[in-house]
Formats: sequence, structure tokens, C-alpha cells
Amino acid sequence: MIKTGIYGGSFNPIHNGHIALAKAFLRQAALDEVWFVVSPQNPFKVNDHLLDDRWRLRLTKAALQGETRLMASDYEFHLPKPSYMWHTLQSMSREYPDREFTLLIGGDNWTTFHRWYHADDILSHYSLAVYPRKDNPIDTATLPPNVQLINAELLDISSTEVRHRITKGQDISHLVPPRVAELITKNHLYF
Repeated sequence: MIKTGIYGGSFNPIHNGHIALAKAFLRQAALDEVWFVVSPQNPFKVNDHLLDDRWRLRLTKAALQGETRLMASDYEFHLPKPSYMWHTLQSMSREYPDREFTLLIGGDNWTTFHRWYHADDILSHYSLAVYPRKDNPIDTATLPPNVQLINAELLDISSTEVRHRITKGQDISHLVPPRVAELITKNHLYF
């Protein structure tokens, strides 16, 4: 079985923190690969500033170029909207029976996980790796046996900050991979 981490998100845009976190997930959750599943519509977020799906996918692919174990995925583009992770995982499990999927989420998502569509079913059928954030402490004693905490350096970067800096005409080269910065500038994205 190929151990595949599913890292879903808007990636609006992808930044260095996303990539560093995926590498920590790879190591600590003993994964063979991580799929960055670009979400066309998160059921918990209404975002007027969401860049077109294809552009976010293109930026993600550009960011991961040369990363042999990190891949950009448009899988949810072909599923009904909104994108519920339960549907995604079920569909992927049918289509890729040679893979064992682990859901990769942040501590903020873990604290609201009970509100996710079919949360109990996800927990019953899949492993989870959770990246705790400083403002979302997690009591390890309450975690189900198939939920693992990842210990990774906190990178204080957000897509919101990247977009804000772009609109202000500020440098983002230290926040995103060079290919991403180049595509954003060249194509006037987020301006």
C-alpha cells in the first residue's frame, strides 16, 4: 500500500508554510507522498477573494515543481460542490485501492472536526495527522488512536497575509516559492 496524505485546502495562494508543513507530515506520519487537494469550494468558508480554481491549481503545481513526493491535485474539481472531505476520501479510496489515505489537517480544523460532514465516518475509516497551532491547543489524552499530532516548527505565514502584501505592492518573495511569485506578478493575480 502506498501511504498517501491528503492535504486539502484553498491554497489561495500556496505559500512556503504549506510546503514546510507537508514535508513535516511526510516524515512524522511516515507517508510516501502528500497530495495537495485544491478545493474549489470549502463548505465552511465563503470567500469573495478566492482566485479561480485553475489558477490556484496552477500556482500549486508551480510551487511543487521538483518536489517528487508532493503533488498538486484537482481531484475535487470533478466532484459535486461544496467539497466535503468524506466524499473526496470515499471516491479516492474506490479509485485508488492501492493507497492508504491519511487526512492531514491543522489544529483549527481538529477543534471543529465534529462539525464536518460525516466526521465520525472519517474517523472510523481513515487515519488523521493534525498540526497543532499555538491558538488551538489539543489535549493528546482525548485523541482517538488513529489521530496523530505532528510536531513542526510554527511558520507564521498565511495566504491572507500574502494576498494583503500583494494588494499593498509589498514584497512576497520570502513567503512563496519563486515560481509562484513570478506567476502572480506576471499575471497580475490578487491585484
